[in-house]
Amino acid sequence: MTAPRIAPGGPAEVGRFAWGLARLSGRVAGTTPPNLFLTMARHRRLFRGWLRFAARLMPGGTLPRRETELVILRVAHVRECRYEFEHHVRLGKRAGVTAEDVRRIEAGPGEPGWSPRERALLTAVDVLLEQRDLDEETWSALRAYLDEKSVIEFLLLTGHYDMLATFLTTLRVRPDGARR
Repeated sequence: MTAPRIAPGGPAEVGRFAWGLARLSGRVAGTTPPNLFLTMARHRRLFRGWLRFAARLMPGGTLPRRETELVILRVAHVRECRYEFEHHVRLGKRAGVTAEDVRRIEAGPGEPGWSPRERALLTAVDVLLEQRDLDEETWSALRAYLDEKSVIEFLLLTGHYDMLATFLTTLRVRPDGARR
């Protein structure tokens, strides 16, 4: 991996709030302070706004936490975003995502073992990332399981993690290290 295009900031570059939050988040995740936070927080005002929005999707969303992690992992896999994928494999374990689920995430929504609801969610992720829209068949399958508010949340969750994959990949943000 090449060097980060924008290096994660220290306390002086990101401010006390972001520095403290990153340290706490790393402890909770069992990693070093998240490089995502320490890179994005170089733009302090934007970081705080993003943090409020992101927290409403994960962990504060209304979709079941396991499904949220499956969606995020599928986005990360399809977008080949190592940072996002590794981070959410760790977080997903706490939400009931197993090693077998991770293997199936990599294989895709057609892999046996998904519930019909999970298959609909993961198929919709793939279609959204490829087409930036949902065809009628995929939309109908998704709506069979999600009400209006949930489908809005699902679309924002998928788009948000697609955006994060762009941010992380373009800036060459390195995965977080294991906490010592």
